[in-house]
Amino acid sequence: MKPLPPDWLFLFRLAPGVRMLRDYRREDFPHDLAAGLSVTAVAIPVSVAYAELAGFPPASGLYASMISMIVYAFFGSSRQLIVGPDAPTCAMLAAALAPIAAVGSPEYRAWSLALTFLVGLMCLVASRMRLGAFADFLSKPILIGFLNGIALSIVLGQLGKLLGFPVESRDIVDSLREVADKLPQVHFPTLAVGALAFATLGWTRRRLPRLPAALVVLVATGALTALLGLANYGVAVIGPVPAGLPQLALPHLSGTAVHTLFSAGAGITLVSFSSAMLTARSFAARNGYEIDPEREFAALGVANVASSMLGGFAVSGAGSRTAVSEASGGRTQMVSLVAAAGVALALVVLTGPLQYVPVAALGAVLVYTGIYLFDLTALRALWGLDRNEFWLALAVLVGVIVSGMIQAILVAVAIALVRFVRLTARPPVEVLGEVEGLPGVHATRHYVDARTVDGLTLLRFNAPLVFFNAPYFRQQVLGAAVPVGPGPRWLVLDLLPVSRIDVTGYYMLKEVRDALALRGIQLKFAGRTSEIATYLEGRGIDVGPIRDSTFPTLRAAIKAFRRLQRELQQGVDAGAA
Repeated sequence: MKPLPPDWLFLFRLAPGVRMLRDYRREDFPHDLAAGLSVTAVAIPVSVAYAELAGFPPASGLYASMISMIVYAFFGSSRQLIVGPDAPTCAMLAAALAPIAAVGSPEYRAWSLALTFLVGLMCLVASRMRLGAFADFLSKPILIGFLNGIALSIVLGQLGKLLGFPVESRDIVDSLREVADKLPQVHFPTLAVGALAFATLGWTRRRLPRLPAALVVLVATGALTALLGLANYGVAVIGPVPAGLPQLALPHLSGTAVHTLFSAGAGITLVSFSSAMLTARSFAARNGYEIDPEREFAALGVANVASSMLGGFAVSGAGSRTAVSEASGGRTQMVSLVAAAGVALALVVLTGPLQYVPVAALGAVLVYTGIYLFDLTALRALWGLDRNEFWLALAVLVGVIVSGMIQAILVAVAIALVRFVRLTARPPVEVLGEVEGLPGVHATRHYVDARTVDGLTLLRFNAPLVFFNAPYFRQQVLGAAVPVGPGPRWLVLDLLPVSRIDVTGYYMLKEVRDALALRGIQLKFAGRTSEIATYLEGRGIDVGPIRDSTFPTLRAAIKAFRRLQRELQQGVDAGAA
């Protein structure tokens, strides 16, 4: 095979989907076609429902779904991930914009397009700065708590639509109080439609799992509303949906908008990327390929920019639609292109029937989605694995309900950073010893029968030695350096876990060495010494304190110490003779 020219290689790195289309196998198309049609059947009702959740007209949800699938098919690194509107992103967008503008107003639409555009730019900048690993700061317990909090928020936020009266409050707690006060105003025809939709969803999922339950519900309730004229009895419907494909327009992103929306955009960026990566990685692991985090950030960024330019809203990885694609036999990114074509066709020929879909049915779909999203099993698993992690997840969950999603994600990020600093600023420090029958050396706190050598302390500091843990390092080393008996006294520091020493750490090593010398103890080093010495030399730092007292391994240090003991003892014996 001829080597590809550099321009093609660059294009394939920038847009992995282009390589897929170039090398596409015809035998994959029947599988991708069937999966794409299945995704379309789910994407249409879900996109309409999520548009309602985000405060947009139904067509905007279809626009966002269509364009994001096309873009991701070319720019994403996952062969299976389906990108589009999802519940957490839409709920966060609505929560961020509610204090700024009235839902449905031109101002609300302008702000939301600007926010979506800003999220896309943030994703692109994050990709350029190679910040894909930053999403890993959101630990599993934090994500579980946050997504469960969003699930409850979605359920609580749809009560007004199911009960048939408007809820003006934006805060979840205030909304519950308002709903309780307005219970006498329940519109029973609307409540009946919502209950019927909810029951149909449950029945379809249990009895006919291969059918797209949300599509069945919207078709059934829309037909019922049109046949019985339920709109004349006060049942709210979606109303006219403009037919045709959207017009391209660049959102206006002013300095004021950036200042106002920056924190919300950062929160949505982090959560949507984390959610997309969790989905993409899980399916990639199941099917034996790798995901490129930086390409995922870039693909999500381009998808959000494109969505904002076509009148859509923020998008992320869609776990349910990805699962549908997998279950239907989808093999490549062609599934997204087929599904996008199906959504485009719906925008051209199916907008008429959509106008009869009751708002209560959309609310029922969202409530069912929220209940499905709530992961009680994960909370129970955390309780069994680690109670501290469980309480952390619960604190984030309650934070979402009480303080709102944007504030909660900022708190969650702060908690994650604090936990990271705590783990690296106060890492485990272990005294090591030999265990009979086991090779190497081991922590004495794990092995009560571990033997140490008189006069020799083997110490392992399980973190880089940098500015924020250097004082702790000094405290732990000096605390472990207890003089034992006569003869030579060494403290050997295992440098294998110490992947980096910055300037503060270097000066702290010198201080510790001098403090130990006053006690008659020599500081020695084992493992990784050449790498760290080379790193420090490259920055013009004197590495004498490290290079002159080093051993390749802890075992070599033990042998050298015992040899020194023997030599000194022989000298003492010779002097006595």
